[in-house]
Amino acid sequence: MPVEQIVATSWEEVDDALTRDAWNERLKRFRSGDVFRGVPEVSWSMETSLARLNYGPGDICRMESVILNGFIKYAHHDYGGHDSLWNWLSLAQHHGLPTRLLDWTYSPYVALHFAVGEMPDPTTDGVVWRANVEQVHKSLPRRLQDDLDREGFSAFTVGILDNAAPTLSAFDALCDETFALFFEPPSLDQRIVNQYALFSVMTDPGHSFDSWLDQRSKHITKLIIPGALKWQVRDRLDWLNITERVLFPGLDGLCSWLRRYYTPLPARAERHANPKP
Repeated sequence: MPVEQIVATSWEEVDDALTRDAWNERLKRFRSGDVFRGVPEVSWSMETSLARLNYGPGDICRMESVILNGFIKYAHHDYGGHDSLWNWLSLAQHHGLPTRLLDWTYSPYVALHFAVGEMPDPTTDGVVWRANVEQVHKSLPRRLQDDLDREGFSAFTVGILDNAAPTLSAFDALCDETFALFFEPPSLDQRIVNQYALFSVMTDPGHSFDSWLDQRSKHITKLIIPGALKWQVRDRLDWLNITERVLFPGLDGLCSWLRRYYTPLPARAERHANPKP
């Protein structure tokens, strides 16, 4: 099966699953070609926020345009960057607008932060998805593959995408078959930089990414973080300085970190906080 499912029972198993195969023999460095996505609920699929609005196949592209154009119209005063579709789409996703993008990160530990949540719920399991960029890009149309190879990048930039598809309709028309790609957003703020962020995007805005991978027999790993393990993982991440204070620079992130850090451990989680009997 394309989806490899791993259920961790300890921090050591979590760490091993996230960092295995990271060694690049050609470079003689730890440089993984994988990217990661963390979610706090095991039942969540990799459906985009736009798809979750539940528009029908005949309406989703039209409403996507309406929503994005509304954002561009009213947000223009607050944005002074380069006026391009992919910049606007990145900015919109970054601030919570329903889009066809999904958030990913190059850092397994940043993904783990989102998998355990701000205030870990020991009654629900979290998930870290792990996908390989190069393997996903094997389904690219020839033109896009040539553009990527010419630049020598593993993931796209907004500059490459601007040249190849300046509109979403042009992007969707690049190939008759649905394809997906990863691109790095511009450094709109320190949050994107600190989260080591990138996005995935598909030509079918209503398609879920995991379903697309499964249909094309592309391997992906689903690491399940049991609820009982979340507080132990959360404490380890605090020790590694993977916190809201770092990932969400500013007063909001600082207050979120302080609120969680000094909240007494829930009684139902206490027996799982210490891995030793």
